[in-house]
Amino acid sequence: MDLELALVLGTAVTGLIWLAYALWRRLRSPSQGADGADEPGRAKEPWYVEYARSFFPVLLVVLLLRSFVAEPFRIPSGSMMPTLLVGDFILVNKFAYGLRLPVVHTRILDTGQPERGDVAVFRFPRRPSEDYIKRIVGLPGDRVAFRDKRLYINGEQVPVEILGRYEGDGAGEAMTGARLLEERLGEVHHRILEWPERPSPQGEVEVPEGMYFVLGDNRDNSNDSRFWGFVPEGNLVGRAMLIWMNWDPAENTVRLERLGDRIR
Repeated sequence: MDLELALVLGTAVTGLIWLAYALWRRLRSPSQGADGADEPGRAKEPWYVEYARSFFPVLLVVLLLRSFVAEPFRIPSGSMMPTLLVGDFILVNKFAYGLRLPVVHTRILDTGQPERGDVAVFRFPRRPSEDYIKRIVGLPGDRVAFRDKRLYINGEQVPVEILGRYEGDGAGEAMTGARLLEERLGEVHHRILEWPERPSPQGEVEVPEGMYFVLGDNRDNSNDSRFWGFVPEGNLVGRAMLIWMNWDPAENTVRLERLGDRIR
C-alpha cells in the first residue's frame, strides 16, 4: 500500500475511534470530566481505544510534516550523478511548488513555481505510483533542443566547461572515465557527466503550458524527458533540499562527507 494513503487511513481510523469513544462516554456519563479521564470505579478504556489515543497524534504529526513540510526520499539509481549518488537519502521541500492535499494531490495554496535548474521530485507520468528525480531545464513555453550532446534553450546553447575525467567509487565506480563538465543554467552552476562516444538524442521540442522538461545530470544514463516527454505541473512533488544520509550499497559504508550537503 502507498505510504501516503496508509498514513491518511491510519490517522482517520485512530482519530474516529478516539472521537467516537469520547462522545459515547460523554453521552453515557454527562458528569464526566472534560478531559475524559476515568472516574474511580469506572471501567478501563478498551485496548483499541488506548491504541487509537496513543497513535493518533503521532500519525497526525507525521502526516502533516510529510505532506506539507518535507519528505525523505532515497536515491536508487545513478541517473543524477554526480549531483546525487546511489544511496543518498535526501529531504524534499514539499511547499516549494504549492501545498497539496495528500493522496488526491489537489493544490490548495500556491507557494511558488519551479525554476530552471531546480532538482525536482515528481510522480513519473507513465506510472504515477513511482517517484522520479531530475533537473528542470525547460519551463512552459521554452524551446529545448539537443545537438551533438549540447543543450540549447530558446536557441541559445547552455554554457558548459569541461573539468576533466570523473573518478567514481563504490556504487558509482562504473562511471569512472566519464567526462565531467560544469553546466550553467542561468545562476545555477552544476556538474554533469557524459560519454563522448555514446550516441545522444537529437531534436527540438517546445514545452507546452503547464508542463516541464527534465533531464538527469548523468546525461547518457538517464531516463528523462528526451525519451518519454514532459512532466505535468500536477505531478510535481517538491524541490530537493539536502542530503541527510548516505549509505553506499556497494561498500556498505556511510559517506560522512556527504551528510548535510545542499542540493543545487
